[in-house]
Amino acid sequence: QVQLVESGGGLVQSGGSLRLSCAASGISISRNDIRWYRQSPGKEREWVAIITSGGSTNYADSVKGRFTISRDSAKNTVYLQMNSLKSEDTAVYYCNVLTPRSYWGQGTQVTVSS
Repeated sequence: QVQLVESGGGLVQSGGSLRLSCAASGISISRNDIRWYRQSPGKEREWVAIITSGGSTNYADSVKGRFTISRDSAKNTVYLQMNSLKSEDTAVYYCNVLTPRSYWGQGTQVTVSS
């Protein structure tokens, strides 16, 4: 059974940093593309970043240069390092994998105060 568990969210001031974790079980993160999404109140869920099975990464324009996605295969965990946070980064952050069935974690809240 595939399970994704996000953690690391919290309250941070504008300009600060957080590192989110997505711990996976039931799949190998190094053999799957893992994506981060976020959803703010009243808005649709938006894609943030991807790390492919081959290790390539890509980012939404809104976070490029500030966020970094990475993985630790030994821990079967994907990370999202978020720097220079802005108030508009406030959202619930989710990780996702397509196996091809789509699996989501429960999300972790990130709140950036201005």
